[in-house]
Amino acid sequence: MQFNLVCPCHFGLEAVLKREIADLGLEITRVEDGRVFFRGDESAIARANMFLRTTERVLMVVGEFTATTYDELFENTKALDWPELMPQDANFYITKASSVKSKLFSPSDIQRIMGKAVVESMKRKYRLDYFPKSGAEYPIRTTINRDLVTVTIDTSGESLHKRGYRKMVAKAPISETLAAAIIMLTPWKRDRLLVDPFCGSGTFPIEAALMGANIAPGIARSFAGEKLAFIPKATWQQARTEAKDLVIADAGMTLQGYDIDADVLTAARANAKLAGVDKYIHFQQRDMRDLSSQKQYGFIITNPPYGERLEEKEALPALYKAMGEAFGRLQNWSYFFITSYEDAQKYFGRKADKNRKIYNGMIKTYLYEYYGPKPPRQQG
Repeated sequence: MQFNLVCPCHFGLEAVLKREIADLGLEITRVEDGRVFFRGDESAIARANMFLRTTERVLMVVGEFTATTYDELFENTKALDWPELMPQDANFYITKASSVKSKLFSPSDIQRIMGKAVVESMKRKYRLDYFPKSGAEYPIRTTINRDLVTVTIDTSGESLHKRGYRKMVAKAPISETLAAAIIMLTPWKRDRLLVDPFCGSGTFPIEAALMGANIAPGIARSFAGEKLAFIPKATWQQARTEAKDLVIADAGMTLQGYDIDADVLTAARANAKLAGVDKYIHFQQRDMRDLSSQKQYGFIITNPPYGERLEEKEALPALYKAMGEAFGRLQNWSYFFITSYEDAQKYFGRKADKNRKIYNGMIKTYLYEYYGPKPPRQQG
């Protein structure tokens, strides 16, 4: 059976997610701001949950329609074939509703109306007035964008950025999905040194290690879709077996994470161990200003402080100036940093080769990209 599917992502990173989905051999049907739509069978749902690094969840599209009144929302939702997907004991509920530039804009009203419509649809098939909801959960999510309603069932459950390894977090952490997407935007490969001088709880080096060792982001977690009636359990087992078979046992990487805070480094080491990549990453307490390396052609990928509080903001010019000086000492290196600080380039002292706008939640951030020369080819 073929399903229409959609994956959300950070605004500005649609191309990265699109490439990931295409690399799984799946058919892209359309790309919108913050969403990529595609088609596939049951195995596509399981494999997308298991392997996609840059999406928050995999949603199965139940239907799409236009609605400008609550009557239209009710009737169109009711007309969808819910009993085809859900058994009579299904624990179905509208877990999330969002609206952008649409006539229907109240999330609570949208959820209430749609909840009633799904019940009416189920009543027609099962001839019941009351549904026990004692079975598997069927979380229903809906978005209304310019009056176009997209109704979905969430096959992921807990957001996919929760890989299972980050039990301890630093202040202002970067999400796993955003970190993975940023790494994918760079030319970094596992044979190149990677350093994060503001590593916090270790997300950048850990995500890089997972990529380099070909460890699927979903390998150590479960998904809501494993209990859905329309996806056989064997399909999930096959995806998990595929993921385990693809792991590179000794990927031979050199990754380094530095921070001035000893406590967050303790968290970073614990997280790397949980992720199974601690053997690839060297964490060390070190001030960014003391950054040095004898190696050439390395990579810096980092998330420096944004300065959320006033006193922190006042320290940013000196911090970014010191960053420019420290990074500049590394011969032939490439560096990439994400920040919401508008004057980052000015104090860093060098205009970026590329400047990409990315929305980290509601915060507008910039990914500044500086490219060093490619290393000479090995003679062999």
